[in-house]
Parts: sequence; structure tokens; C-alpha cells
Amino acid sequence: MRYGPRASRAVADESRIMKAAIACSGDVVYSWDLVRDNISWIGNTSDMFGISTPDTVTSGDAYHERINPDDLKTRLKFLSKHFTTREPFDCEYRVRTEKGGFCWIHERAAAEFSEAGQPVRLNGVLRLITGRKQHEILLEQRANYDELTGLYNKSRLRESADHALRYAERYSVAGGFLAVGIDKMAMINDAYGRQTADAVIVGVGRRLEECMRATDVIGRLGGDTFGIVLGNADELGIAAAAEKVLNAFRQNAVQTPVGPIHVTVTIGGSGFPGLIQTAHDLMASAESAMQDAKRLGRNCFAYFEMSEDQRIRQREYMLIGEQVTKALQEERVVFAYQPVVVTETGEVSYYETLIRMIDEKGEIVSAGAFVPVAERLGLMREIDRYTLEMAVADLVNDPDITLALNISSLTASDRSWLRALVSHVKGKPEIARRLMIEITETAALDDFEDSARFVAAVRDLGCKVALDDFGSGYTSFRHLKSLTVDVVKIDGSFVINLGENPDNLLFIRTLLNLAGGFGIKTVAECVQSDKDAELLKAEGVDFMQGFYYGRPQLGRPGSKLAKRMIATPAAPQAAAVGNSVAVAD
Repeated sequence: MRYGPRASRAVADESRIMKAAIACSGDVVYSWDLVRDNISWIGNTSDMFGISTPDTVTSGDAYHERINPDDLKTRLKFLSKHFTTREPFDCEYRVRTEKGGFCWIHERAAAEFSEAGQPVRLNGVLRLITGRKQHEILLEQRANYDELTGLYNKSRLRESADHALRYAERYSVAGGFLAVGIDKMAMINDAYGRQTADAVIVGVGRRLEECMRATDVIGRLGGDTFGIVLGNADELGIAAAAEKVLNAFRQNAVQTPVGPIHVTVTIGGSGFPGLIQTAHDLMASAESAMQDAKRLGRNCFAYFEMSEDQRIRQREYMLIGEQVTKALQEERVVFAYQPVVVTETGEVSYYETLIRMIDEKGEIVSAGAFVPVAERLGLMREIDRYTLEMAVADLVNDPDITLALNISSLTASDRSWLRALVSHVKGKPEIARRLMIEITETAALDDFEDSARFVAAVRDLGCKVALDDFGSGYTSFRHLKSLTVDVVKIDGSFVINLGENPDNLLFIRTLLNLAGGFGIKTVAECVQSDKDAELLKAEGVDFMQGFYYGRPQLGRPGSKLAKRMIATPAAPQAAAVGNSVAVAD
């Protein structure tokens, strides 16, 4: 008993310290007696979400009344799951403050259970995350919307066009795309200045919203050009929509800070379905028609028409597309594996997977014969999904190999492909760390913000990311730092016959310095001779790949092959290894 007062003081001190720590963190702690439906709070609820005193929210019902109705179902769903499975409870939602606004809350909690297994108490922590959520919303806005006009940006507009194409294909309905260019924008900028020119662009965007249907999707392609996705519109409907836009600008000037300015537009249009199969081609054909209309004198509309040569070429593409689709269905799209070796030792570090198609006669078709066509026809997402499954299967079957998988620029912005990657590797570090995803430099720079998010998401899963064809684009220090890739692959055009091109050697040295400044590993592609290999080694390239070290081989490399040392590099006409077949890239 003599220790009673001391113990009481210790408990009081512990409570005081705990409350002080909670106050410093800015969090609010609660304990919810589920049997009596009573909530007690520790922390500054006023700073948290504007509850002047905890006494105003003392029950679960009272707290739920403050949660945004759109979010309440989510919290209740997570609670129910936690009570049933006892998995960690982690949820974000909005809570109404006393001033009537909403703040964002991140809640983490754990329940106490009775001997009968019933939840009797929920203890949790609330953290204010309004600032982070506002930042996320801002990033989302920048990723999807044009900053000046508030309309969809080019990337989001392309997604809408792709969705319209798939819908038209599935339900046999017609649609179209309009490219709308503001006439003589440079003259407006020179005469009135940048601020007025921006006001004209904003005014044109608003005018387009006013005269188009609610179902039409409007976005800014960039500069002085807008794009419009038209649903349920045949060729006559597309022409009628274009004429409506033309008249809207012919009849009324655009209001600006310096007064009304008379503006005209020139429009190009393209329709679907038909020979056009991808959003990229749809938008490009409409812009091509817009240029034709400008040559006709501007302030008019032109519809895209294929020439006979284009029609013949498109039919050939369609035939190849059918062959590729059938090959995917019959699992005749396969990998050819090419080793990437450590420069200092010659040991195989990993294999790049290069796709090949086996035709119905059993002959091997190189990627160059069908991949460009597949990209034009919108088949690359399907191919990349197929190859992802093949690569993961290889990694599961052979724990000793590491693979690099190439994906197209469209796939790098395809959330469904990223979700498929997550399903394959999340929680499987032994798989993720042996998978490298390769994207091209030009694709990364085309949609830089999307690419940066994609790279971050892939690396968060534990996979590595390589920037292919490094040097073919215009990557800057800022770009390379923001992308945070693991490997850059020097474009083969700078490597072939390096000894005879001193300018290329100087350029490679610059690229190596750029990559080395951020601690990024480098791979030299297309190494074909001992002389080139020695020069690259002297410059400090980390890894090398090319016919000098091994041609692409059909047949998955075994673990012994993956571990072997290349004591004698392969000659350009390398013989088959084991049961594999040498295949030219």
C-alpha cells in the first residue's frame, strides 16, 4: 500500500506525457465504447475539425452525422470488415466542421473484442489531412485538365477518344473527332500581348462548350488547337457540328480585357468506326484535315479522306492485325531472350524479353514486321498484357533469372495494365525485384507527368524501371531527376561502329555523365565488336548488350544459363545454345 501514491503519480505522469505527445502531433485519439455507444476524446478537436468541445460528439451516431454522406458508407463498410476479419482499420473521409465546410480525416483504429468474439470497444487515431488531399486534387487537376482553360488536356482527351472508339466498335454506332484551330493566333498575340491571347483561348473554349452537346467531350490539344469527341454522329452529323461551331464564331466576337475581338476558326474532322482503329490515328487524321482546311483559306471545315494508297495500306494493316490477334489467342506470340552482361565481368545480369510471332506455317516473324502495325491498330495494350503474364510466369518458374519487359507508350498510361502488374507482384518481392519494366525515352517525354507517376508506381511495387533508347530524345537533368528510373539504355545508333565515330563517343560520355550524376546504371545497346566493347568499358558503362555477347534466343533461359560466365563472347553469327534457336532482332 505504501507504493500507492507513487504508483498513482506514475500513472498521472504517464497520462500527462501521453496527452502532451498527442497535442504535439496534432492528432486526436478516441475510445468508443460500442456497448454503451459513448465516445471519449483526447486531443484538440477544435483545431482538428472545428468541434468546439468534445461534449458535442459523444456517440457514434453523433459522429456519423458529421461525416460527409458520400463517405459515410465507406467508413461503415471498413468498420464492418474490421469487426468481421479483424484486419487493420484504415480509412479516409470528410467531416463537417462547425462552420459548415468539410475537412479530410485519416482514421486508423483497432477494436477490442469480448470472449464471445463481439466488438466491445474501438480505439483509434484521427489525423487531419486536408492539406495533403488538396495537393492530391491539384495534381489530379494538372494530370487531367488544361491549366488555362479548365478543359480536358490532350492525354485525357485521347482517353475519351479511345473509349468512344471501343464503344462504337462494341455497339456499332458512329462517331467522330473535330480538331478546331484558332485562326491567326500569332497575329493576336503580337498585336495585343500574351494576356489577351490567353483570354481569347479561354473564350474560344467557353464558346465551344456553349455550342456543343452535353455528351460531346471537349479538350485542348495544345497551343491554339482544341479537340472535340463526338458520339453518335455519322459523317453528316460531324459536318453539321463543325458548321455549328463555325457559325458560333462568325456571328459573335470573343470578349477579352481589351474589348471584343473577332475570331474565326478552322476545323478538320474524322469519323469512326472504319479503317481508323486508334485514338492516335483518329486525332491525327482530324488535325491533318484541319491543315487541309487552312490551305483552302481558313474559316472552313474539311473532312478527312483517305487516298487509295492509304486505303490499300490500311487494309494490309488490318490483315496483319487479324494475324496478330489470332496468334495471341493461339499463344503463338513468344519471347526471344537477349542477355545483358556486366561490363567488368561478362556475367549475365538479366535478359531482355523481345517478342516474336510464330506464323501459321511455323516461321518466326520479327517484332519489326508486326509491332508498328499493332501500335497503329491499338493492339499493343493487349500484347503488353499478354507479355506481362508470360514474363511473370517465367520468373515464377525460374527463381534464378531477372527479366526486362518492354511496354508501349500507350501502356505506360494504361491504368488497367498497372492494376494487372499490381495483382501479379504486390506482396511478392521475390518476383518484383527480378522484373524490370522498359519504357522509351521519347514516350516518357511525350507525356512526362504521366510517365513520372507511372515510374513511381512501378518502383513502389519493388520493380525496376529502365529508360530505353536513351539519347534519342531530349532528356534534361530535370527530366531524369523527376523520372527516378533505375537504368538508362544508351540508344544503339550511338554505339554501332563507335570506334569510327568519335562524335558519338563524346555524346555517349555526356550521357554517361548525365546518368552518373543521379547514380543511375547504364546499358550500352547494339554492341557488336570487341573494339566497341573496350571503348565502352573504358568510358564506364555498367552493362552491355548486343550480338557480340549473344543474339536473342527463343526458349526460356535456364538457371544454369542465367548464372554462367561468358568467357568467350558470341561472334555475330552465333550458334544456337542448347535447344534455343538464334533469332535476329
